[in-house]
Amino acid sequence: MPDLVILWTDFFIFLLIALVLSFGFFAAGKEHLRAPWRRVARSRIGMGALVILGAYVLIGVLDSVHYHPTLPEAERSGSAMHSNEVLSLLDYLVTPLRERQEKTYSAPLATHLYTKENIELPDGRMVRDFPRLIHGGAHLQDPERDWAADVAKTIATAVVEALVVWLLIAGGLTGWLGRRSGHTFTEQRRRIMSGATEVPWSVMLTVLGVLLLAAFVAGNLGVKYHLFGTDKVGEDVFYQALKSIRTGLVIGTLTTLVMLPAAIMMGVMAGYFRGWVDDVIQYLYTTLNSIPGVLLIAAAILLLHVYMNKHADEFSSLVERADLRLLFLCIILGVTSWTGLCRLLRGEALKLRELDYVQAAQAFGVRNFKIIGRHIIPNVLHIVMISVVLDFSGLVLAEAVLSYVNIGVDPTMDSWGNMINSARLEMAREPVVWWSLAAALVFMFTLVLAANLFSDVVRDAFDPRLRSGG
Repeated sequence: MPDLVILWTDFFIFLLIALVLSFGFFAAGKEHLRAPWRRVARSRIGMGALVILGAYVLIGVLDSVHYHPTLPEAERSGSAMHSNEVLSLLDYLVTPLRERQEKTYSAPLATHLYTKENIELPDGRMVRDFPRLIHGGAHLQDPERDWAADVAKTIATAVVEALVVWLLIAGGLTGWLGRRSGHTFTEQRRRIMSGATEVPWSVMLTVLGVLLLAAFVAGNLGVKYHLFGTDKVGEDVFYQALKSIRTGLVIGTLTTLVMLPAAIMMGVMAGYFRGWVDDVIQYLYTTLNSIPGVLLIAAAILLLHVYMNKHADEFSSLVERADLRLLFLCIILGVTSWTGLCRLLRGEALKLRELDYVQAAQAFGVRNFKIIGRHIIPNVLHIVMISVVLDFSGLVLAEAVLSYVNIGVDPTMDSWGNMINSARLEMAREPVVWWSLAAALVFMFTLVLAANLFSDVVRDAFDPRLRSGG
């Protein structure tokens, strides 16, 4: 059996999932919390974006279950049953992408290297040409003749497989909804297709179908070829982009987990209590803002390096070292990014405390923290929601900037920032190697766009000024 490994970021990821699920059960029993989420569930854009976010989260969770693989019988020595290598469930599922390494650059879906080399012919002559790849298109006898037909056949097969899986999911969902609502299968299918259901299942199924199509096409082509080509050392760029999803989600979510408590507590307290409390909190975040964030992050990362070098025996693998650096980066980003939201909440709390129902609660002797919890925080929640998602987008992009100056995530860790940083030099060579940058941008753009669309829907649902009776 594989030996389970729990990294620091794995622990906090599953803790965050547990908190979200706990909040969901709590909100299910509170009508004032259920009502906004019902409005979110009725939004076609919101639910379509949620399906995309769910796909990203699924990949991130699969990449957060780590283990030491079991050694083959021939490689075991004494009591050593497991390898020191740390893999994840995602690594196991995409083993062909992880293990197939070429010599150097190759273009997307290519069968030959991207640069010419000296090749020795069977008769002993030397020619300069593009060598065949070891893995990409290795099954083709004559790439020039067979490549186009093989790619078309692979895509057609993927389309059929995706359609079959989608029909099974859609049929199962239709039957389940029909039993719940008391409709026959045909009637429920007609209601879904016409958009007569409260939840826009037709939009969700359409987006799911597109994702399944993309997944099956990418999977089938990725097994035979390198879908997004290879990098300088011959690693599959598609595999790097998939592994980078977890890094982006960790930086966006764990940093928010660090930042939110301080921002909400201090911002609301400064606006509600005013006086010396407001002065102290303003002095605190003004002082913190006066320190250049990049210098603070660089200093913290250097201190971490000193610690890891002095305690190298505490880390059994490079993965654990890189994971601690990622966690430390999330903490530092959280410490330096709470001030903006704190200012927004302070201004909103200053306004809310003057409203009639807050003044009435104070006149009746309701405790201050009960007023804050019942009247202030629920009415600033829409600001928190939109700020969190906008900060998430900014943090994903900030990771690329920090990696550029070598104070971001560890260079051995796959991330969109590291991919973009390496593409900086690749774009300057001739011929241009563009696919690393393109892959990182496609995955990053899709995640940020879906998060922004979903945040707009959540903001409208939770903003008391935008709620309507319908």
